[in-house]
Amino acid sequence: MQKNIISTTQAPAPIGPYSQAVQAGNMLFISGQVPINPATGTVEATDVAGETDQVMKNLQAVLTEAGYDFSHIVKTTIFLSDMSHFTAVNEVYGKYFTGNYPARETVAVKGLPRSVNVEISMIAAK
Repeated sequence: MQKNIISTTQAPAPIGPYSQAVQAGNMLFISGQVPINPATGTVEATDVAGETDQVMKNLQAVLTEAGYDFSHIVKTTIFLSDMSHFTAVNEVYGKYFTGNYPARETVAVKGLPRSVNVEISMIAAK
């Protein structure tokens, strides 16, 4: 099976030895996105809802580059700095889907890159 590396300037560049996404067959595996604005390279959001919106925009940019959209998402993983952010993140996250929601888990972690509050990875399939 051939794998294709997906990369777009419309999402933050990787900050380590990984790809924004890898397509293998009809599956797309998107690395965790944090709320970095790709135009500035900085985190501009001032609250967890704003962070989540930027994360979802970054994910959308990677999906678009690969020819997918949120209807193709089959699995997500949400990493939170604190479970107290769950409701705010869930509210923003839910606006990007129109039913037939993907499988998902949400976990709290000790820390995230750049001391952000949310990171989300996704798996899509056509």
